[in-house]
Amino acid sequence: MDDINQYIENNHLKVIIKPNSKENKILGYDNNKKALKVGIAAVPEKGKANQELIKFISKLIGKRIVISSGLKSKEKILLVNPN
Repeated sequence: MDDINQYIENNHLKVIIKPNSKENKILGYDNNKKALKVGIAAVPEKGKANQELIKFISKLIGKRIVISSGLKSKEKILLVNPN
């Protein structure tokens, strides 16, 4: 997978997550939805998949991440390096 930073626009990164994956990994890029596809090993219960997504993406890019929209959706918008 290419450098994830190329998909960040105006400090926002759109992702589509696939919970219950075997491992946390980047699955590819959806050109139609302009979103990064990410497999997350955690279950989508009580925010576990969201927490795992934040840890995984933060570690990949080395910056703090918060979910700005899509807390209960598979499509999320992440805010990169919020103040």
